[in-house]
Amino acid sequence: METIKVDGSMYEGGGQILRMSIALSAVLGKPVTVYNIRAKRSNPGLRRQHITAIESVKKLVNARTTGLSIGSMRVEFIPGEIRGRELRLDIGTAGSTMLVLQSLMPAAAFADRETKIWIRGGTDNPMAPPADYIASILIPFLHKMSYEADLKLVKRGFYPAGGGIVEALLKPVKFLKPINLTEFGRIEKVTVFAYSCLLPGHIVERMCRTACQMLREHGLENIEVRKEILYRASPKCSVSPGCGIMIIVKTNKTILASNSLGARGKPAERVAEEAVKDILHEINMESGVDKHAADQLIVYMMLAKGESEIYTGSMTMHTYTCIKLAEMFVGEHIFSIDGEVNAPATITCRGIGLENKYLS
Repeated sequence: METIKVDGSMYEGGGQILRMSIALSAVLGKPVTVYNIRAKRSNPGLRRQHITAIESVKKLVNARTTGLSIGSMRVEFIPGEIRGRELRLDIGTAGSTMLVLQSLMPAAAFADRETKIWIRGGTDNPMAPPADYIASILIPFLHKMSYEADLKLVKRGFYPAGGGIVEALLKPVKFLKPINLTEFGRIEKVTVFAYSCLLPGHIVERMCRTACQMLREHGLENIEVRKEILYRASPKCSVSPGCGIMIIVKTNKTILASNSLGARGKPAERVAEEAVKDILHEINMESGVDKHAADQLIVYMMLAKGESEIYTGSMTMHTYTCIKLAEMFVGEHIFSIDGEVNAPATITCRGIGLENKYLS
C-alpha cells in the first residue's frame, strides 16, 4: 500500500498534524510518513507527549515505526491490525493526557474488543482541552454516533509536575452514525464549574461570583454552580497548584462549553471573564457546536456512515487543518465548508461509512 506523506509544517505546523496523521493512519490502515514535524516551533521535532501518543497507538494497532526519539523531525508509521487491549501510559511530564487519548480513540472504535486505558500526565493544560471538557462535551456527542466511550478523571494534573490520572473505557462499534449539530435551540441550563488544587478557597469563590454576575448581566438565568476545592488529603488533588473554570450551556438541541485556566499572577476574575466571553460568543452566534468540539468531531464525521453536518460560530485553523488532513487520507473531497476560518461555518461531510470487520 502506498505511503501517505504529510508535511508537518503545513498550516499551523504543530503537534496536531502529527497526532491526527497517526490517528487516521491507524484507523484506516494506511501507512504514513510525517516530516518537518513541528518545524515552526521554537523547539521543533518530537516532544515526550508526542512519543507517548504514537507509542500508545502503535501498541493498539501493532504498528511498525521509525523516528520515535526526542527532537526527531520525521516519523514513519505502518499500522497493523487493531486489537483492543489494556494500556497503561505515563507521559512523564505535564503533557496532555487528552491529546494522547484523542490519538487512540478513533482506532479503538474499530477494534476487535474493548480498550481500557490508564494515562498519567497533565489533565488541565493551556494548549489542550481539559479532561472535564472531553467527558462533558465530546463523549456525549460520540454517544449520539453510537460510540460508547467513558472517561473518568481520577486525579488532576496541573503544570509543571503533571501527575494527573485518567481512565478511559472505549467499546468498539460496527459503524458510526452520522451526526447533525446545526441548531442552537433553547437554553435549558447553564453550569458554572470552578475548581482548584492547593490554593485558597476564595479563588474558586471569586471565579464563580464573577462568572455568574457576567452571565446574569447578559440575561442568563437558571445557573447551576459547582465547586471543587481540593487539598493534599484528597486523592484527586494535583501535585502542583492550579485552578480553572468551565461553563457549560445545555440547550434542547446541543451542549456547548468554554473553559479557562489560572496562571501565576492571573487574577481569578480574569480566569472567569475569559470563559464567559468565549461562551457568550458561542451563544450570540447560536452555534450548534463550540469551536473545540468542531475540530474534534471531524475525524468521526469522516468515518461515519451517512452525511453529517455541524455549525460552529468560529471555525478554527485547527478544524480546517483536520478537514484537509482527513481528505488527504481518504483521497477525495468529502467535506464542504460554507464559511471561513475564524468566522461562522457550516461543515458538511459525506462519511466513508467505515465498518468494523471484527463485529457482525
